[in-house]
Amino acid sequence: MPALPAALRARDFRNLLFGQVVSTTGTQMQHVAIVWQLYVLTRSPLALGLLGFFRVAPVIAFALGGGVVADAVDRRRLMLVTQTLLASVSITLAVTSHLGLATPALLYGLVAVGAAAIAFDNPARQALVPLLVPPEHLSGALSLAFTGWQVANVAGPALGGLLLAWGGVVTLYALDAASFLAVIGALLVMRHRASPRATPLGFGAVKEGLQFLRRAPVIRTTMLLDFFATFFGGSMLLMPIFADQLLHVGPRGLGLLYAAQPAGAALAGAFLATRSLPRREGRAVLWAVGAYGAAVAVFGASRSFPLSLAALAVAGAADTVSTVIRQTLRQLLTPDALRGRMGSINMIFFMGGPQLGEVEAGAVARAFGPRLSVASGGLLCIGAAIVTAIVAPALRRYQRG
Repeated sequence: MPALPAALRARDFRNLLFGQVVSTTGTQMQHVAIVWQLYVLTRSPLALGLLGFFRVAPVIAFALGGGVVADAVDRRRLMLVTQTLLASVSITLAVTSHLGLATPALLYGLVAVGAAAIAFDNPARQALVPLLVPPEHLSGALSLAFTGWQVANVAGPALGGLLLAWGGVVTLYALDAASFLAVIGALLVMRHRASPRATPLGFGAVKEGLQFLRRAPVIRTTMLLDFFATFFGGSMLLMPIFADQLLHVGPRGLGLLYAAQPAGAALAGAFLATRSLPRREGRAVLWAVGAYGAAVAVFGASRSFPLSLAALAVAGAADTVSTVIRQTLRQLLTPDALRGRMGSINMIFFMGGPQLGEVEAGAVARAFGPRLSVASGGLLCIGAAIVTAIVAPALRRYQRG
């Protein structure tokens, strides 16, 4: 019988991980409901496209402030506030939809409120995890957290689609609201309590975080590498075209294409949760980004459905290796007093790369075709890893002592 991952022996982390998987599954179900409801209300592709703006813009606008607050207050209490606010958004969606009061403007506004809450919640959660497990188990904890996130991203939309047909959007909103109780409960029973911190609230705290990032070339380089990898390697936007016009597999095949990358990621995350990371972590993350780009390029050029699925699974696995190493490096190299701010800055790169990458992928696909768009993006991702290895020797040479 396989041994329990060491990170799961930490009670507080185990409870929080379970709560996050349940809550993220509910959030993904909510996303299905909002997209469907907005489409029914407007029948407009442009209206659906605007939804992405309202999900991302508040996160970027409040990210730095969220990091400062996460470093200045008790992160557990901050998460209690943000999770309660997110649950309130879902309750409002359920009530207004049940009463027939939902409008596109209301949906956009509630999505924006939820995104603003996430700008404070994510830095607090990322900064809290290293305090719940011993340092030697941190990489395993981050692997488990990433695996749980991927599993929720697969299960949530699938359950959302089934329940949407059965109970409608009100049911999905109500279930999402209830799912936040899992995280809130984990936070309420958490034994960890924060020690007092002297981080001031203000621009000076933001400046302090940016100054630290300037003095931390390894952290800064991994953030930039993540941005360029997700910018060039983004291909999810074009997946319907591959399923319909290029691979000829239809809606069922599209579902498998969407699931392949998270499935590979989940398998890699589960493996990493029981293994120690390589000592030469700098080289490992560069190789992982290069492997991710190569897999994306193979997917773009593939005319075989099984090969396409395999390439996406490898891309998901390589992305997991890269993500876990980068997050572990950032958490271990960042003083606890600055972890919230580093998490918020990383969130800007993490969310900005894929969103801008979708614009780039769509523009190139329109001009030169979807295959060239995806394949060239994968090759440019490899190029980004090579250039980083040359111009950033601090990352290439980094290894744990």
